[in-house]
Amino acid sequence: MKHTMKIMLPLLLIAGLLTGCGSQSSEETASSSTEITLATEAVTTAAVTEKETQTETEKAAEMSEATEETKSENSDNKSLVVYFTPAENSGTDAISSATVTNWNGEDMGAAQVLANMIHQHTDSDLFSIRTTAEYPLEYNDLADYAKSEQDNGVLPELTTHIEDIGQYDTIFVVYPAWWYTMPQAVYSFFDEYDLSGKTIVPCATHAGSRLAGAPSTIEELEPNATVISDGFSVPASDVAGAESDVSQWLDQLGF
Repeated sequence: MKHTMKIMLPLLLIAGLLTGCGSQSSEETASSSTEITLATEAVTTAAVTEKETQTETEKAAEMSEATEETKSENSDNKSLVVYFTPAENSGTDAISSATVTNWNGEDMGAAQVLANMIHQHTDSDLFSIRTTAEYPLEYNDLADYAKSEQDNGVLPELTTHIEDIGQYDTIFVVYPAWWYTMPQAVYSFFDEYDLSGKTIVPCATHAGSRLAGAPSTIEELEPNATVISDGFSVPASDVAGAESDVSQWLDQLGF
């Protein structure tokens, strides 16, 4: 029996050592497996993040390319800014009137300010609609005069004319919104010119009526032209500070 115990004891010690080694090996294997998993997850996360970053960069690049392509296309086109303002059709000293705006040290009508902003940003030609009519510059008198013109369907005679309208591809039409529509002088402009095949962009200064329904009206007057429905509009009282908004809007149009 003692002899048997002597034999069993070493065997038990060896078994214990083997068990301990096996346990340690399992722990090391588990630890190694965990480290490999974490490392794999880190690499995968980094790869996904890099892919997402690349995707966003690619999207931004595509948008930038699209904008540049539009600008390149528009750069081949010749544009004209047409505007009407009573301040240049009053026959009186506009500087003393409350209906004018001071911009860059010069007094001018609100629509003229907006027209000049567009003109400077796009490097377009500039054209002022002038008429034989003389418009009062006091606000209430001007409102009454405009309403009378509208009610009677008066088309004021134009005294300024565009020699070659055919050279222009895009025409910005800038006007003060009167009685929820364009001034009759602007109707005279559309009556004089055939703008078929051109792009017309209505832009207005207003006291609450925005574009005053001009896009649909212009579509009726110039059925063979392309009319931009989301033209620019700004309250007349805010036009002097609208330059950054005008620039941003023109950039979106590709000008």
